[in-house]
Amino acid sequence: MRCEKCNSSTFIIHITCDHAKLCAECYHWGNMRTRKKQSRFTYLVSFLIRHAYENGYELTFGEAYDDDGIGHIKGSYHYIKLAIDLNLFKDGEWLKDTRDHKFLGEYWESLDKMCTWGGRWQDGNHYSYGEGK
Repeated sequence: MRCEKCNSSTFIIHITCDHAKLCAECYHWGNMRTRKKQSRFTYLVSFLIRHAYENGYELTFGEAYDDDGIGHIKGSYHYIKLAIDLNLFKDGEWLKDTRDHKFLGEYWESLDKMCTWGGRWQDGNHYSYGEGK
């Protein structure tokens, strides 16, 4: 049986009130409070930043929290403080292409099952927690 959230073939241990069949990780994620998710996200971003600098890159913050509803699509994780856009630089040059972020995006995804890199939908400087892959 497959998890209906992540499609893993992990043994299903939870069936929710709406009869969704979930693996333990997806069940835990769904029940984690937003503030706890935000704390985990912030902690993981610190590893992402360090990884960039250890590989000779520099970063500046782009959009992190958005509260005006103009800058992002409806339902964006920026509105709930679970997404950040990072500007990537190498030798003083701003690297804007999604391909430039690939090493960082793949590292981000390796940190936690819930880490999502926007490069999977051509938004290379977007890093979020919980959007799904």
